[in-house]
Amino acid sequence: MNLANRITLARIFLVPVVMFFLLVEYKFGTFTIGTLTMTYNELIAALVFILAASTDGLDGYIARKRKIVTNLGKFLDPLADKLLVSASLISLVEMQRIEAWVVIVIISREFAVTGLRMIAAAEGKVIAASAWGKIKTWVQIVAIAVLMMNNFPFEFVGIPFDKIAIWAMVLITLWSGYDYFSKNRNVIQYS
Repeated sequence: MNLANRITLARIFLVPVVMFFLLVEYKFGTFTIGTLTMTYNELIAALVFILAASTDGLDGYIARKRKIVTNLGKFLDPLADKLLVSASLISLVEMQRIEAWVVIVIISREFAVTGLRMIAAAEGKVIAASAWGKIKTWVQIVAIAVLMMNNFPFEFVGIPFDKIAIWAMVLITLWSGYDYFSKNRNVIQYS
């Protein structure tokens, strides 16, 4: 197994670590900065999440640079992204930091685009990640990290960045889904 695929697998293996620190009943303590109170669990989960998310571009860069792009990597990379984002969002619903309808919209879009890719693959076509798809992923990562950390550091200046990030995440997720389907409508029309 090459280095790029190992990095992708590491991202997958970090998903349960994030979930453990977000959802474990035992709290490792809390700390307060100004008016913001956060548990060490939330901080550790956010840091592990950010570490895992930061490997997203690294594995692809290494695979392309070293010319070690594999079918396994093409399968694992989007799976790792979807597992990390979906599991984190579902955990945030459990923690009552985000509403369930938001997560349903985001996960539904992921299923829809994956289905479109499967139809295309059955016809021997590949639907590459679009610019909007990449933007969507990074907006989701920023929003999730801020939600995990109780709107830190924006809480100190009174900016509801977590709420803004949720709406940006929903709108860009919907737009990127529309973008995939409008650019690839021929895949569905001739199926």
